[in-house]
Amino acid sequence: MQTIWTFVGAILVLISWLIGIVMLFIVPVNRKPSAATAWLLLIFLAPYLGLAIFLLIGSPKLNTQRRAFQRKMDELIAQAVAIGNEQPELRPIVAPPIESRYEPFAKLNTQLGGMPAFAGNAVELIHVYDDIIHCIADDIDRAQHFVHIAFYIIALDKTTECVFAAMERAVQRGVAVRVMLDQIGSRRYPHRETMLKRMTDMGIEWRYMLPVRFFSNEWNRLDLRNHRKIVAVDNRIGYTGSLNLIDRTYHRKDELYYDELVVRVTGPVVAQLNAVFITDWFSETGELLAPANSKARELAPMTGDVMCQVLPSGSGHDNENNLRLFTALIHAAQRSLMVVNPYFVPDDALLLAITSAAQRGVDVIMLNSEAPDQFMVYHAQRSYYEELLRAGVKIRLYRRPILLHSKFMVIDDDIAMIGSSNLDMRSFQLNLEVSLAVYDKPTAQQLRQIADEYLQRSVAIELEAWQQRSLSIVLFDNIARLTAALQ
Repeated sequence: MQTIWTFVGAILVLISWLIGIVMLFIVPVNRKPSAATAWLLLIFLAPYLGLAIFLLIGSPKLNTQRRAFQRKMDELIAQAVAIGNEQPELRPIVAPPIESRYEPFAKLNTQLGGMPAFAGNAVELIHVYDDIIHCIADDIDRAQHFVHIAFYIIALDKTTECVFAAMERAVQRGVAVRVMLDQIGSRRYPHRETMLKRMTDMGIEWRYMLPVRFFSNEWNRLDLRNHRKIVAVDNRIGYTGSLNLIDRTYHRKDELYYDELVVRVTGPVVAQLNAVFITDWFSETGELLAPANSKARELAPMTGDVMCQVLPSGSGHDNENNLRLFTALIHAAQRSLMVVNPYFVPDDALLLAITSAAQRGVDVIMLNSEAPDQFMVYHAQRSYYEELLRAGVKIRLYRRPILLHSKFMVIDDDIAMIGSSNLDMRSFQLNLEVSLAVYDKPTAQQLRQIADEYLQRSVAIELEAWQQRSLSIVLFDNIARLTAALQ
């Protein structure tokens, strides 16, 4: 018997080594060195467990069918843009003259997301939580043709009731109302079944985004989520930003509540937000909501003089779209860089861009939250603070019990990026996100003023004090940082 167990043990050891050797040929393919190293370390230390985890969540991309849907929509959007560019009356919108300052970013954005910078928009920044909700409800009441809504989290509660009531009124007057919500993101909030039944009874077409389908050829790893926040009303009014459609407390049991920021846009760029919604709807239902060749003709009239551009990103795209644009913008900063984001777990390129900006004399301020709501991310981002501080980055923490959930950047007070994307590897590689680039000094300066209001409610981290943390805390922060590479 002892001989048999010795033989079995030897076989298991041999298989574990074979697993490690085989995975050397698989894991590093199209994967960042840091992520590949983390996966291989796990597999060599615990071969069977590591292999099981890798097979479950090792692929950072959506399934083949979903990526095919994305490519098809990219082609249709490109055709629509080309049609618009051929029409003299639309050319000033679809292909406007672009200042040399903005041209590299507009070209990069177009190459990544397929949508060029559109002129003729008006932009409004809203950062009072309940005001955002009520503005969305008011605009739904103005809808004449369609309302398209997509949020990572949607909940029915006393705060969002006005939106559901507005959607019901819209349906009653013949408006097509379509709603998408992330299945995992929205699953744990109260009254979910009541909310879904109410939408069905009202005549709203609703779908889960990235529903979990076990044992299906549409299988995706469970943590590939649609994190976008989009409202599009009649191609005339659009919203995006950090807000989820839920009460400000997020129904938490503790004292935390949230501050958010969204951008309300009117004008031609709303069609780009709607195109992202249509892409997600097509991917979930197979239904194409509008003919591709009609999109250019559906552009809203010019409502202002602001040039804007939408960038979709995520695991359905071949590139890390948001990471590439963010990094390019940070490298281009000459005077100031304001980064407001609750989650900061960068890859090497983003970290190098931010520290290099500070070292060349750019006034770099990064505003995170003092209050945690994502335990591992909170500790992982703290592991970067010393390196940032040494480079000259000013770090401010928004005082608890409010968690600052706003997500934006202001570059040199003339370029603004606003959207759903965090500055972590999850948002760069796994989540589907949407960002709005605004090439406009007044908008950027107004956004900077909002950031300055945030700073008044924040506390500074100083390098010397930060270095006094206990060794146990440093160790835990560093361990959390290692787990972030397993993407």
